[in-house]
Amino acid sequence: MKDIIKDAEVFALGGLSYGAIEIMWRQYTHWTMLITGGVCFYTLYKLGKGRENYPLWKKCLLGSAVITTAEFLTGVIVNMVFNMGVWDYSSLPFNLFGQICLLYSFLWALLSIPIDIVCKALRKHLEP
Repeated sequence: MKDIIKDAEVFALGGLSYGAIEIMWRQYTHWTMLITGGVCFYTLYKLGKGRENYPLWKKCLLGSAVITTAEFLTGVIVNMVFNMGVWDYSSLPFNLFGQICLLYSFLWALLSIPIDIVCKALRKHLEP
């Protein structure tokens, strides 16, 4: 039960943080982004364990890959299947079906730096 609570806390922190970042970036968010943010953060939290000494560029590539993949899968479901219109990157260069693009994949790589720092601190606190 204790592990479920810890996992829920990590998920919630990721979801709420992603929602807050999105509100700062584009002045609004969508409930699906809270779930996607939670999934991304939780995944990176778990994948980071044992990889604390990896070079920063590898952590950034991993973070970008995880977040871009989650964004693509979420985009296909919420935007293409359910037509929710949460985002559309069609106007940006190097996009795939308007759901992901190179610019945001790069930004996810940069976001992976503070994510890694927070995950390390959380591990110290939650997994003594």
